[in-house]
Amino acid sequence: MISIGALNLHIEEAGPTDGPLVILLHGFPETSRAWRKVMQPLADKGLRVVAPDLRGYGKSDVPAGRDAYALDTLAADIVGLADALGAPTFALVGHDWGGIVAWAVAARHPERLSRLIILNAPHADTVKAEMRAHPAQILRSLYVGFFQIPRLPEALLGAFRFRALRRALTRTSRPLAFDAGDLDAYVESWSRPGGLTAMLNYYRALRLPRAPLGRIRVPTLILWGMKDGYLGAHLADAAAAMCDDARITRFNEATHWIQHEEPRQVATKIAAFVQG
Repeated sequence: MISIGALNLHIEEAGPTDGPLVILLHGFPETSRAWRKVMQPLADKGLRVVAPDLRGYGKSDVPAGRDAYALDTLAADIVGLADALGAPTFALVGHDWGGIVAWAVAARHPERLSRLIILNAPHADTVKAEMRAHPAQILRSLYVGFFQIPRLPEALLGAFRFRALRRALTRTSRPLAFDAGDLDAYVESWSRPGGLTAMLNYYRALRLPRAPLGRIRVPTLILWGMKDGYLGAHLADAAAAMCDDARITRFNEATHWIQHEEPRQVATKIAAFVQG
């Protein structure tokens, strides 16, 4: 457990403590377990790898209220984590919601990042325009609107031992991307008091006012599973256009859950970019 002010974050670690720090941010509805197939390959390349449970997830603290999950607050958590780890600069990797947070860290605290690696996560400033240009993305994102409803999403997602969430993972990924151990661990996390509401508050806090993120100055690598059922590949191109220095690697057979399906390739790409 790492204390960041009044917040306690649970982390998983691998690799030499004197290696370059790489922080891995998971998305919805996972925990730091999302990186279990990637952490050791990165550590084997001499990197110090840290994967936190984001606030409200896993074994980390569960602050109450939507406002506790504002994007700038989430970004500040990661900078605070790096401070607690004694790292003035670090490489940051984010998938899904972890990627959205990673974009915010790069925008608000560019001096802290050596490299930014994004897995299937849009730059927040581009989403509305991309929905107008690609109406199919509106349909893909309808669940975001549903999550804004009070209490009903918690009831439906939590029913029958979180069946809807378990199916969301297994039916939108390649076979065996998630095993029984993954699902059991996630059910345990989702069952924590207030945990499911905290996860949904990430989406509900999107309605809070914030300044645009703007352009990204940090060297950026975007890894994108082209069979993502939630996020169209056009979002990768739009995100890259917001960067001063970005490259995209497309995984033609991967879905949204790219690090589960192509862990070795993902680890190789991350390590080469961080150490290049």
